[in-house]
Amino acid sequence: MSDLGDFTEYDGDPGDAPEDVEAAGSTADDSATQSSTPDRARGNAASRDDDFEAYDADPVGTDTGIGVLSAAEGLRIHEEDGETRLRAYVTAGNRSDVRIGTYLLAPYPDGESLFARVAGIEYAQEYRADDATEIHARRAMRSAGIDEADFKLMASLEPVAVLYEDGDELRRRMTDRVPKPETVVRHADDTEEITTGLKIPDSGVFFGHLAVGGEKVRTVAEPPTIAYRLRDDYERGDPLVFRHTLIAGGTGSGKTHAAKNVLRQFLAEDRTYPVEAGGDREVRPAVVQFDPQDEYAQMHDDGDYDEDFARRVERDGVAHGGHDDTLAFVPKIQGASYDASHHRAEQVEFTIPFSMVRDNPWLIAGSGLNDNQYNALAYELLPRFGDEYGGGATYDQFTTFLDDPALREELDESGRVHEATFDAVARRVRGFGHVFDQDAKPITERIHEFVRPGGLTCVPTYHVTDTRATETVVLALASLLVDEKLSNDPTYDRIKDTPLLVGMDEAHNFLTDAESVQARKVIGKFTDAAKQGRKERLGLFLITQDPQDIAEPVFKQINTTVVLNLGDEDAISAVNIPSELESKVPYMEQGQMVVYSPDNSEPVELIGLEHCLTRHGRDS
Repeated sequence: MSDLGDFTEYDGDPGDAPEDVEAAGSTADDSATQSSTPDRARGNAASRDDDFEAYDADPVGTDTGIGVLSAAEGLRIHEEDGETRLRAYVTAGNRSDVRIGTYLLAPYPDGESLFARVAGIEYAQEYRADDATEIHARRAMRSAGIDEADFKLMASLEPVAVLYEDGDELRRRMTDRVPKPETVVRHADDTEEITTGLKIPDSGVFFGHLAVGGEKVRTVAEPPTIAYRLRDDYERGDPLVFRHTLIAGGTGSGKTHAAKNVLRQFLAEDRTYPVEAGGDREVRPAVVQFDPQDEYAQMHDDGDYDEDFARRVERDGVAHGGHDDTLAFVPKIQGASYDASHHRAEQVEFTIPFSMVRDNPWLIAGSGLNDNQYNALAYELLPRFGDEYGGGATYDQFTTFLDDPALREELDESGRVHEATFDAVARRVRGFGHVFDQDAKPITERIHEFVRPGGLTCVPTYHVTDTRATETVVLALASLLVDEKLSNDPTYDRIKDTPLLVGMDEAHNFLTDAESVQARKVIGKFTDAAKQGRKERLGLFLITQDPQDIAEPVFKQINTTVVLNLGDEDAISAVNIPSELESKVPYMEQGQMVVYSPDNSEPVELIGLEHCLTRHGRDS
């Protein structure tokens, strides 16, 4: 290569290269590789299609697959993922079809197959080129294309499962054997092979279509796409809806669109679950959706899509169209008015009765009560108030009760409540007069309307500008549902006996991990609900753009995590998905998502439906 000092005299045109320069650009490199590989010349000839006839292997028939497994650097299956080595040589004509995440199959001689995904792709130097030289760089810059015969494309594979026939059924098991070198590798293009390899159920709740690199996986079947479904029967375990779902995504990622499409499936007419009460009955689930942006009542109305789209989703068994049994349960808050011009769902006003506070004192503890103050409220003041005023007493009566100086003195002298503690409680429980006992029917008298088998109840709070009032309403209703579900002696059998999905948008605002008394009580209640949801037919459906703010005890009970585009590193880290999915999250377009549901399938990438199955957007 030292003879290249005269390169400046050469104008860079490969066609005009002097013979000695041409030779110098290859002789030094070629002599070294040829001396270490005696058959290199033959291999070099074979690497070019136009020289294929010169090679002594006579090609017969048509090429199959995309390439072959290579043992050049070892071919190994190991119990430790880091010790496994599976690499495939991809032939030149197939290189544009291989992407990170592509699903491949490599057969064993006895009919079983290794199902794998592409985890890495790299070019390795082949026979003649040293692409780091000036000559080759200039040639590449001036040529119309790259001669890939000078390089080989190697795909690193991650084994997923071994597929085998069990009678008429295709089944999967852990990867426990290594395929042979030069085994032909092909695209997985059969629906059954892919769904079996990824452990995707063939029935259940539709979430989207399987994808790789933002494009739907195509098969040779009809339809050519693969529907991803969440297991929803008791034959293979509990329905995963009762083991809880989280949808996380940033602003504009399409999380509300995706959430509406999933919730619509739980409202399908044929969606039922067995309940124990009254025998083994099948009951449709009720959905109660807390809606701070007032978007979900639109599910009453039809979506904006054509008949062709409707036929396609029906072919996939997807429920679509507006859901007639949708009610907007509007909390009556003094000074707040609700505008429903963007949907046609029936509105039902209600109020939170102060009587609910007796069982849930923390509803008025959000203003900063410490433990001593909370104990005074919960175990001294509220019980005494109930004894004197009865179960139907109001919030105004309670504040009047606290204004009695004789009560303050009596409790202090008896040592039951110190006067400073009494004063702190009396001061901090004020400010809820616009929330409790408003001019509307109490929620406790509307339970049969609030929870309806097959019905969607939306609780909008967009019109409530007071954050503390919003928290009180949402937590009061959610606690009512959870308490009745978990109770062995429920007050409302309608809640206890109805499969229930509790949806909570902006869940980070209500289930945050904090040190206040209220936060600890809320998290404890919802953690218990999450743990027992499977048994009680209670599912949490949480939607958030800040998953890192959801309390860990609740988060740990989530079985199915759906992640759309997130740009915040803390948020991405918090969703706790496998690294191969985590790296995709910041680059996903609207509607793209990854799903991590270990009890349902391998981690996968999906594309949601391009249209919302119900009305979505204020201008739609």
